[in-house]
Amino acid sequence: MRIQEFEPPEGYYLAFSGGKDSITIYDLAVKAGVKFDAHYNMTGIDPPELVKFIRSNFPDVENHRPPESIWNLIQTHGMPRRNGRWCCEKFKEIGGSGRFVITGIRWAESSRRRRRRMVEVCMADKTKVFIHPVIDWETSDVWDYIHSEHLPYCSLYDEGFKRLGCVLCPMTSREQAYRDIQRWPKIADAWKRAATRYWERQTPGMKRFSSAEHFWQWWLSREALGDHSQCVMFDN
Repeated sequence: MRIQEFEPPEGYYLAFSGGKDSITIYDLAVKAGVKFDAHYNMTGIDPPELVKFIRSNFPDVENHRPPESIWNLIQTHGMPRRNGRWCCEKFKEIGGSGRFVITGIRWAESSRRRRRRMVEVCMADKTKVFIHPVIDWETSDVWDYIHSEHLPYCSLYDEGFKRLGCVLCPMTSREQAYRDIQRWPKIADAWKRAATRYWERQTPGMKRFSSAEHFWQWWLSREALGDHSQCVMFDN
């Protein structure tokens, strides 16, 4: 088994998100009999159902709260964009320094991830080595494993959600963004308040937006989030 092949003496750092891929690698690590400790990096904008699912079904997973809220960081970094997701660096990609880190990354998830290798050194932290044991699995393979092993999974999947990322993640489509607003209005309101505060500061990039509402609707549209010529200018 791949996980057994690369097991370090101190055990693995298992990056856990509560999604279908991470519950799969968690179970694979258990069945492989390797030593590991699992970690969930909370963002403050995670779906409440997901947070509850992790606490109820994986009590041994260590929960790590962010040192600073995303709402405060928006004021210095701007609203995260598709090609400027500083939020991942601040919240999701921390932890595991000096460790062998197991993740649920798979080639089937995106063209960018198809360039990843099963074992690779982290570019941002050379002391961190990633192990992606299910990198060549299809989504159907993951679900077949979950069902065959009778693993618990978050109920949001049964509601039609394909991936369980942050609420209003900039990587989601416009349609998914509006679905998130309807599903989690309180979190959406917090996003809007943070966007309004940033617009009110009138940094250079804000001058082309006639109002905070204009800026908010532009961000939700996802139309320019990947266009650097149209992106919000950060002031950090």
